[in-house]
Amino acid sequence: QVQLVESGGGLVQPGGSLRLSCAASGFTFSSAGMSWYRQAPRKQREFVAAISSGGSPNYVDSVKGRFTISRDNAKNTVYLQMNSLKPEDTAVYYCRVYRGYEYWGQGTQVTVSS
Repeated sequence: QVQLVESGGGLVQPGGSLRLSCAASGFTFSSAGMSWYRQAPRKQREFVAAISSGGSPNYVDSVKGRFTISRDNAKNTVYLQMNSLKPEDTAVYYCRVYRGYEYWGQGTQVTVSS
């Protein structure tokens, strides 16, 4: 079955960096577009970034120039490099894939605070 396992979250000061990882299994990773979403307290889950099976990225405007999505098909893993973090980036970050149905990971908490 499809499984997505995120890791790499934590507490970081404003201006700092984190790299999130999402390890995928149960489907042909190399042929799947992958995406990251986030949900802040008392807010709806929102799209952050996506990467196509061919490696083309797409970002929400608020993270352009700060976040980079990438993938390693040999490791069945998608990454989200987050630089210049701001307090408003604080959220639970989720990995998502659509394979006839939406699949989500359990999420990883990112807290940006001094």
